[in-house]
Amino acid sequence: MRNDRENIIVNKTFEFALNIIEFSEQLYKTNKFSLANQIFKSGTSIGANVREAQNAESKADFIHKIKIAAKEADETEYWLSLCLRSEHLSSPDEKLLSDLREILLIISKIISTSKIK
Repeated sequence: MRNDRENIIVNKTFEFALNIIEFSEQLYKTNKFSLANQIFKSGTSIGANVREAQNAESKADFIHKIKIAAKEADETEYWLSLCLRSEHLSSPDEKLLSDLREILLIISKIISTSKIK
């Protein structure tokens, strides 16, 4: 099922993962290892699951993998919100948060559209 043409969600989640790596590094530098690790795992997993969905064996498999990406995005939003609200943690920049919101919207649309077809 793989299609190598330009794919907005694949590109956005890849760029987001790169930015998550940078933010995780900031947290590591302040010795917030556990939180940095959680954000790293969930934030980079979004793109990995979107990419894996590109090779889905069926429509149901595609939807399942995209739903996993949505769950990882929700988890990432949780961790970033903790950072934003805590006085003791580095705050993510607004671009990281807006990129995540955009990814969540795109993923939601992909899921709803895929269920209709």
